[in-house]
Amino acid sequence: MQVKLEKRYVIDAPVEAAWTLLRDIDSLADCMPGASITEQTGDNQYKGTVAVKVGPVNTAFGGTIEVTELDESNHSMALSAKGKDKSGTSNASMQLTASVSAADGGGCELVGNSEIKVMGKMANFGARMINGVADQLINQFLTNFSNRVVAAGEGEAAQAAAAKVAEQPQALNPFTILWGMIAGFFRRLFGGKDAS
Repeated sequence: MQVKLEKRYVIDAPVEAAWTLLRDIDSLADCMPGASITEQTGDNQYKGTVAVKVGPVNTAFGGTIEVTELDESNHSMALSAKGKDKSGTSNASMQLTASVSAADGGGCELVGNSEIKVMGKMANFGARMINGVADQLINQFLTNFSNRVVAAGEGEAAQAAAAKVAEQPQALNPFTILWGMIAGFFRRLFGGKDAS
């Protein structure tokens, strides 16, 4: 099963501040709920884990991450990740491209495109649930990323963002996923569109 997501997120910070965080894989992993880098195995290669809850199942995936492209001049990167859960019954892979550019109204805009493939037991939960979990994971990642970028600055906004970073949840709240799926259902039912 395959899920494709495109997200755009405006951050009240300079491009260079966001790019500094985006290209730091260890710090980038800290923005993803339940994720961590466990080892750097090469110049652009890493091992890591991510804990995920889908339906009644809690599982942890272990795998590899490779930065396949890093374009300093265009502030863009691409990475490839793949792994399997500890029981060996599910596999997942992800291709991600991300870039940072100046936003029209000030600050910068982070644009990310991801393609996630899930195989095995986890895929049995169906596209809607997997898509809901992936969407909520990315949304939480973007919020955490933004807070960390702003916290690296100065002033009251930086202090407020630093407090949010300190309170960042270590795993995605399953109730947040459930609420996101319910809200999405009603938006579709009454003719609205899910926000990207």
